[in-house]
Amino acid sequence: MFPTHVYVARRAALAKQLKSGVLLFLGNAESPMNYADNTYSFRQDSTFLYYFGIAAPGLAAIIDVDQGTETIFGNEMSIDDIVWMGRQQTLRDKALEIGVENLQPFNASENYCKVANNLKRMIHFLPPYRSENKLLLAELLNLSVNELQDRASVNLIKAVVAQRAVKSNLEISEIEKAVNRSVDMHLLAMHSTRPGMKEAEIAAVIHGAALKTGGNIAYPIILTVQGEILHNHFHGNTMNDGQMVLNDSGMETEMGYCGDLTRTFPVGKKFDTRQSEIYNVVQNALNRAEGILSPGRRFIDVHFEACKTLAEGMKALGLMKGDIDEAVAAGAHALFFQCGTGHMMGLDVHDMEDLGEQYVGYDDDLKKETALFGLKSLRLGKSLQPGYVFTIEPGIYLIPELIDLWKSENRFGDFINYSAVEKFKDFTGIRLENNYTMTNDGYQLLGKPLAIDQKDVEEIRNNAY
Repeated sequence: MFPTHVYVARRAALAKQLKSGVLLFLGNAESPMNYADNTYSFRQDSTFLYYFGIAAPGLAAIIDVDQGTETIFGNEMSIDDIVWMGRQQTLRDKALEIGVENLQPFNASENYCKVANNLKRMIHFLPPYRSENKLLLAELLNLSVNELQDRASVNLIKAVVAQRAVKSNLEISEIEKAVNRSVDMHLLAMHSTRPGMKEAEIAAVIHGAALKTGGNIAYPIILTVQGEILHNHFHGNTMNDGQMVLNDSGMETEMGYCGDLTRTFPVGKKFDTRQSEIYNVVQNALNRAEGILSPGRRFIDVHFEACKTLAEGMKALGLMKGDIDEAVAAGAHALFFQCGTGHMMGLDVHDMEDLGEQYVGYDDDLKKETALFGLKSLRLGKSLQPGYVFTIEPGIYLIPELIDLWKSENRFGDFINYSAVEKFKDFTGIRLENNYTMTNDGYQLLGKPLAIDQKDVEEIRNNAY
């Protein structure tokens, strides 16, 4: 946990912003894998962590703005709990560590909400994303599950997003710890990979490295020779010389803060000519996006600069043609780059995605209203402010099924050289990703250096075996 005053100040700032009403927060519960007592690894709700800091299941909390009170609802360990799990820190002691003195049994939350409802008081809550919390929230507020999304408090969402988006120095230090450990995971993967190994062997090494720190992986590991599959969690392929490995993995600290890095490296000792050429295109796009970062710049403009650089590179290789500005405006580049250039990062690897992309990545000055392929997957578009933490992750992905579809329709025939693209259908994909925070006068690349130039990547691979 952070020091007590951090959580006290966060809750006070939120209450001041909302001005009145009851602010209801549900923590996460244990979630069974295949029967009740065999559960997935527990992960607390990130907003609950932000304001209350307790990473334990079965909790709820209320900030009553009008009465000036804060209450945590949860049950102390029973004798059965102690028998199975041993004596642990009491919930009361945990509550005192984050500056909350009022502790009540979990079931008391139902009566609190019932009384507030009867008095027609405003109960603010965030949109639930877990089924068990949807059912619980519906019961607490006497609503149907289908009503919850529309009844979630937009004022609370906006206040939480505004507060969580700007990271304190304490948070940035914790995120940098996660990024540094993520760097170690990536270097371990680069040093450990050998032709003939299964992807699962390296994924296991990465996961073990995260667990050894006392934390965990921040999201399911993407470790694949099929880099054209954007979120490929399958680890059953054998890695052969001549292929590339796309490793998108990050570590989460004990406090829940994340790192999110991607590197692509050869299974053997060197990239071949085609791989090298497209790797350069992707790295140039990352460098271009990074080079125009500045406080107040819209991230959607950073995205378009990356897209144009990618398209220019593909044109130089003969895969695109025509006016690049027109091609990118039309969305023709999305045959090769189907996603966004980055996203916010913090207590979630896609920070606050549960609260709604329209609030987290966009704002009143920039609405997300496009269904344009590629652009619709851009999770961050709004102006970058000091304290924001985010990723930049351009890529080139040659997806055979997408190529076949667009070619059959002659889609963007003025911009795409399909005869040349056909020769790259077996290429797979390349992605490169770094993590950043905005400062008052520029940006900071988070974490210690991780090899990204081809010569440095190949040097590691040459020394690996």
